[in-house]
Amino acid sequence: MDTPQLSADEILARVLHRDGLMLVIDKPAGLPVHRGPKGGANLEDSFDALRFGLPRPPVLAHRLDRDTSGCLVLGRHRKATASLGLLFKHGKIEKTYWAVVEGGPTEDEGVIDIPLGRLNADRGWWQKSDPEGQQAVTNWKVLGRGNGLTWLAMEPVTGRTHQLRVHCAASGWPIVGDNIYGNGPRFGEPSLHLHAREIVIPISRNKEPVRVTAPAPAHLHERLKACGWNGD
Repeated sequence: MDTPQLSADEILARVLHRDGLMLVIDKPAGLPVHRGPKGGANLEDSFDALRFGLPRPPVLAHRLDRDTSGCLVLGRHRKATASLGLLFKHGKIEKTYWAVVEGGPTEDEGVIDIPLGRLNADRGWWQKSDPEGQQAVTNWKVLGRGNGLTWLAMEPVTGRTHQLRVHCAASGWPIVGDNIYGNGPRFGEPSLHLHAREIVIPISRNKEPVRVTAPAPAHLHERLKACGWNGD
């Protein structure tokens, strides 16, 4: 099923934070941030509606996977985008993801430290555990359990491609709906249960960091509730 392009009103309704430097929007699951080689709907094509009086549309300061929802940061002009890019590159931006995983860890919190490398040349961005790969570290904490599932808050210390997905699968508790590293379907339900819940951006030395939270999307509600989520 083709994902529809977001209209101007739809993307405006997804703005979670706006200031002179940046926007944070709530990315919907299933929509890629970039136009792919074959074209098709993507988030960037809707950015013109987010100029808010500036001469150019905002640009991506980082990326989220097609099937991941939640907080996505855009730079509103070139200088802002460069500053944000450095903050992301140097790990100054705190990101918290919510994931619902199959099974789950026995402990209530911990750290995954498993280096990652490319799966193979044919699979583009796909990753695997690789002792010779790049260092990848994720902090995690259990927020709830139920029905054979666990609801986790995950904080990637490093920012490797597919890091949380590979780390969960390598730990023996893949993310629900992960059709690459877990047991998710190629098409249909359940879609990937990974959501960029909160982002904290220290944009200025003299001000409090900007903290933005994205509401849990509808496709996570049922399994989050099974794990004790109360709807906030």
